[in-house]
Order: sequence, then C-alpha cells, then structure tokens
Amino acid sequence: MAFIPIGRWSRVERQNFVKGILFASPWILGFLGWTIYPILASLYYSFTRFDAVRPPVFIGLANYIDMVAKDEVFRVVLYNTVYFVLLGVPAGLVTAFMLAVLLNNEMKWRPVFRTIFFLPAIVPAIASAEVWRWVYNPQFGLINATLKSMGMSTIPWLSSPTLAKPSLIIIHMWAQGTAMVIFLAALQDVPRSLYDAALVDGANRWQRFWHVTIPMTTPAILFVMLTSLIGMFQYFTLGWLLTQGAPNNSTEFYSMYLYRNAFVYFKMGYASALAWLLFLIIVAFTVLIFRTSAQWVYYGGEG
Repeated sequence: MAFIPIGRWSRVERQNFVKGILFASPWILGFLGWTIYPILASLYYSFTRFDAVRPPVFIGLANYIDMVAKDEVFRVVLYNTVYFVLLGVPAGLVTAFMLAVLLNNEMKWRPVFRTIFFLPAIVPAIASAEVWRWVYNPQFGLINATLKSMGMSTIPWLSSPTLAKPSLIIIHMWAQGTAMVIFLAALQDVPRSLYDAALVDGANRWQRFWHVTIPMTTPAILFVMLTSLIGMFQYFTLGWLLTQGAPNNSTEFYSMYLYRNAFVYFKMGYASALAWLLFLIIVAFTVLIFRTSAQWVYYGGEG
C-alpha cells in the first residue's frame, strides 16, 4: 500500500487518525513520561555531578574518565561481570538444551519431569536465595553436611573468592526452565523427515544430533543466547541476596556496583554514566553476535 502524505488525507481519514491518537494517548503519555524522559535524563546526568539533593553540576566526560582511569573497583567489577557472562551464558545454554533434548524423548512421566525442571524458573528469587543459602552453608548445608558425613573436608562455596562466582553460575544453570521450554518448542519443530533421511544415509545418533538437531534449532539458540547475555550483564537479585559482593568484591557485579553508587553513595551522575557504559557494552556484544550469526544460524526454507 502506497504511503499517502497527511496533507492529502480525506476528512474521514484525518478524523480516524485523531481518534486513534486519542485512544492511544494514555500509552503514549506513559511511554514518554516513564521511558523516554528517564532515558534522556540519565544521559544528561551522566555528564554531571548529581547527588539527587542538590542541582546537577555539568562536568562533561569527567565521570567516564574517572571510571576508566581512576576507579579501581570498577575494573574488578567489569572483570567479574565479563567472567560471569562468558562462563554463565554458555553453561546455562548447554544445560537448558541438554534438558530439552532429554525431555523431548518418549519416556514415562515426561510431563511430570518437564514440570519439575521448569519449576526453578518460577520460584521467587528470595525463596531461591534462601534455599541455596542453606545448600551452600559451610556448617550444616546439604552439600557440606554430606561431605562431613563421608569424612571429607567442606567446601567454602560462597565465602571463597575463587569459588563464589562459580557457585552463582551453578544456581544460574539450575534455573533454566524458561530456556528449556523454548528449546523444547524448537526441537518439536524439527521435521521428522530430516531424521529419517539421515538414518537412511547411515548417520548414527550423534551424527543426527550434530548435523540435524543443532542446525535446525540454531534460531532458538541465538534467541536464548542474546536474552541470557543481556540478563547476565544485568545480574543482580540472587547475587545481592546471597553475597552482596563479598568476599573481597569477588561477586561485585556491574548492576550491584551501579546500585551502590546510585542509592548508597548517592552518586547519581556517576551511576548514570555506569548505566550508559553498560548499555554500550551490551550493544557491542549483541552486534557482535548478530554479525557472526549468519555463519552458524540456519533458518528453515533458506537456500
């Protein structure tokens, strides 16, 4: 349908347009007031010294320069976050995909197992944190109590700077129910004829999995990878509830540090600069994944 300039609209078309705008105006006003304005305000505050009490003072790029050149904690935070993303995203993705492959097979009580593996994704974060706090407890936790009963030494899961981040990654792997459901849907869309053709050609189970299952589910893999990456860069709730950045800042992630600067130190300008840098980092990783996706993502029907 060809685009018709507003000036050439008929009277009825103009009336319909105005009515549509009026009906959509509550959403438009909410979007402008609660989304667009905060984004633009945070961009301005990132160039200011602002404590939420006194008026902001424009300081140019000083926040960004201090962040990169002077803030030693920021470097630790950035390392922790990138470490967490580079290990946590693949670990969660592989876990979800393997569970989906397992639960896609015919088995007794399959709906029950699917429900059990999905449940961690809908458990409230506070409840999950309390459960894992007990599991990881160095004295009477489930794992360490079992190790003690076997005469083995206990493991300082959350109190060791070396083990704290892997311990949180394990929790992330445990709560992969949503990604598992996405992969289940993708696996059920793989044409059965492809498996039959591969079987006729002599492909074994591993070859069918590697050359049929994975290529046909790569769009779902791309989606889960991108959403997981964005979520892991903003990881906050469970880490804050379980460690609050301890021990020795080994679990001080980007969102935690941003929160501290904004609502503990009241450095709103610096926190806004942190937020915009995080946005640029996420955009860079997302663009990189999209640029490389053409080499490994297969969309059915493409030649």
